[in-house]
Amino acid sequence: MGRKPLLNHTTSYPPKRPHPRRNQKTTGYQLPRGRARSARRPGATYLNHSQGFGNAGHKRRGGNAARGPRRSQNNRRNSTRRTYAFMIVGCALLFFVASVIWYLNRSVTVTLNGSETSIHINATLTQLIENEGLDESCDAGDLLAVDDSVLERGGGDRYAVTLDGEDVAMDELDSVHLAGGETVEVADGADVYEEHDVEATEIAPTITVEGTGAIGFVRTWGIPGRSEVWTGKQSGIVQDRGVVQEVQNCEVVYRSVSPDGDGKYVALTFDEGPSSHTQEILDVLEEKGVHATFFLQGETVAQNPSAARAIAEAGHELGSNAYTDTRLSSLSGEDLRSQLTNGFAAIKDATGTTTSLLRAPYAAFSTENWAESMDLVSAVVSWNIDSGDWLLPGADTVVSNVTGSVRSGNIVLLTDSEPTGAQTAEALGTLIDRLQADGFTIVTLSELVATDEDLAEELDISKVSMPEDAVLPTVPADEEGSSA
Repeated sequence: MGRKPLLNHTTSYPPKRPHPRRNQKTTGYQLPRGRARSARRPGATYLNHSQGFGNAGHKRRGGNAARGPRRSQNNRRNSTRRTYAFMIVGCALLFFVASVIWYLNRSVTVTLNGSETSIHINATLTQLIENEGLDESCDAGDLLAVDDSVLERGGGDRYAVTLDGEDVAMDELDSVHLAGGETVEVADGADVYEEHDVEATEIAPTITVEGTGAIGFVRTWGIPGRSEVWTGKQSGIVQDRGVVQEVQNCEVVYRSVSPDGDGKYVALTFDEGPSSHTQEILDVLEEKGVHATFFLQGETVAQNPSAARAIAEAGHELGSNAYTDTRLSSLSGEDLRSQLTNGFAAIKDATGTTTSLLRAPYAAFSTENWAESMDLVSAVVSWNIDSGDWLLPGADTVVSNVTGSVRSGNIVLLTDSEPTGAQTAEALGTLIDRLQADGFTIVTLSELVATDEDLAEELDISKVSMPEDAVLPTVPADEEGSSA
């Protein structure tokens, strides 16, 4: 049989079948363009042409056709991510706003008339009263005439309100806000008086001076009282209301120091200095390791400021012996106050030390003196034992005068003047030795006061303690001319 003719078909090859070629630099068979590609020089830039193999070839070669779809896909992904981010931020913002609104409008607990109740934070007292119905249950006070007769029922305060124990005025109820934890009391309103004119009369405090001892001070300061006459603007009634504020009278006391415990204490004090012998006295005190209190005379301080300064620099306590050696009980008014203020000022100018502690010359300070100058002095100090050195009896007598009668808590008077200074300096060393041998601790005046707890609670000799509302008192007729 003859051969059957072949069926017509199309091959996958072009008319001329390609021959596989070998390349010396490659292995295996390559298509025609494969050799050209393999021959490209490193580092050179070539245009990419489509080979008809789809995107895969371009992805391998990094062509623009591959980048386009990738960028589009990335853009869609980024857009989706941004959308989600905006949604998250928006939700967080809404949550924050809701939290703030809740916090600003949350409820808090207050105690109202003994029971706990809730109210929105920052609610006013008025809102609390209205929410609890107290505006309906509380009775208003009345409006009164100046003579206490009723002008209008219910014309007084609508409520009586206290917040944490403090009264709250009616015109403040809308401005007081509650934060929680407060205690509020709301009761019936108080009566109020009609508007009225007031004619006031001040009641001056008087002074009494009591006790004995070496230290005088103000125990109770004088606070003026007040009486009033009212004239009602609505009723026209004139009414004497009498005393509307009680007077507080002034009390000055004198007492001595009574040290607590078993210790024995004594204070050495020097008058009338400084003198040309002051340095000798300071040398003895330094040698013995003790401190004393010097009451300096303003006039002598002005004449010898270096000696006054040496006393302060040595660590001794300072007080004033007035400006001159004048009996203060014979002075009054501006003369008295000038003696005191000039004496204190001289010490301040010479030493830089401020003091209000006074030893009146001759220990003469009257009730009138107190009434006219108590705002200038912290205490007026005399002594328990007079050494008698001003009589110039000799150093041995001075020592025996003190050691023969000294007791714990005593204040000893010594003199640092031109006539007596040398004798005082001579006696001082032996006096200190004898006192210490007898078990005494020698201290300054303020240190002595500190040993008496009761006295120390009442007295601070370093400053004047006059309250702002206090005034100088008047002297009762039966007290005039008395002195301490």
